[in-house]
Amino acid sequence: MTPERAQELIQQQLQFGSGYNRNAVRLILGEIQREHGQAAVDRLIHELDLEQSFGLVPGSDFSSIGR
Repeated sequence: MTPERAQELIQQQLQFGSGYNRNAVRLILGEIQREHGQAAVDRLIHELDLEQSFGLVPGSDFSSIGR
């Protein structure tokens, strides 16, 4: 998955905003981390303000989520 596609999917999840959507975002970030690294994940967290929305902080390891 590309970071651009991940951003689109995460923006959809933000529109719903429930706990289940937080888990979906964590799965997406896990895939991005495995494919593109921590910097790509941190960029998405910052750009989409995921810390405010879901409490997801830069530097978190999502690589084992969804495996």
